Amino acid sequence: MTIGRWLASVTRGRGRACVGALLALAAAAAARAAPFEDTIAQRVLACTGCHGEQGRAGPDGYYPRLAGKPAGYLFNQLRNFRDERRHYELMNGLLALLDDAYLREIAAYFASLDVPYPPPAAAAAPQALRDRGEALVRRGDPARSLPACTQCHGDAMTGRAPFIPGLLGLPRDYLNAQLGAWRNGQRRAIDPDCMAEVARALAPEDIGAVSAWLASQRVPAHAQPASDGGGTLPIPCGGLAQPVADAAGPHR
Repeated sequence: MTIGRWLASVTRGRGRACVGALLALAAAAAARAAPFEDTIAQRVLACTGCHGEQGRAGPDGYYPRLAGKPAGYLFNQLRNFRDERRHYELMNGLLALLDDAYLREIAAYFASLDVPYPPPAAAAAPQALRDRGEALVRRGDPARSLPACTQCHGDAMTGRAPFIPGLLGLPRDYLNAQLGAWRNGQRRAIDPDCMAEVARALAPEDIGAVSAWLASQRVPAHAQPASDGGGTLPIPCGGLAQPVADAAGPHR
């Protein structure tokens, strides 16, 4: 390539860059000129930057879905991050100065959204491992006094209003990370911390089996948390108002 042609190509490249910069500046100016609407949907854009549009879940699978989860559960998790029972620096800092009333408003907004779930990722785990996971989810392990996941999270695993989330529609890596964090004490909830108790009773291979089965399940259309939030729980759980079954109950 001659020097003249090289200079011409550079000039054209700079011209395209300048045009791009001017377009970006024009878009920014238009955004600034747009009227500001002080709505909760606009204020939670700080959340959807990571958790996806309308809280559908982040594109990388690390940031979980917020849309449609029970309001009480979302409020408890926002409070746990603010009060540093859960540790993630970005969330801790973002929520540090927000009061309970604002956290409840954020939680109610995301809980009100009904947006579709994407199909589950293709199952990569062996069928035998997923079968073991399903058995733990549906039946638990009475020999270890380990309750079934369905006893708290509902028969359809879509959660129970107002405090218990669904476990479907979450990536396997996220499920592994959260169960591991509870098992190792890196994630905590209000005492008595029922999920920490359950996670400590699970062996690492159990966690892998449960997450493999859950992540392979399709979420029903318009899935909603069950409305039996006042039902019996198998073990005491902090922050929840439900009664607990006695030792002769079906979870034993």
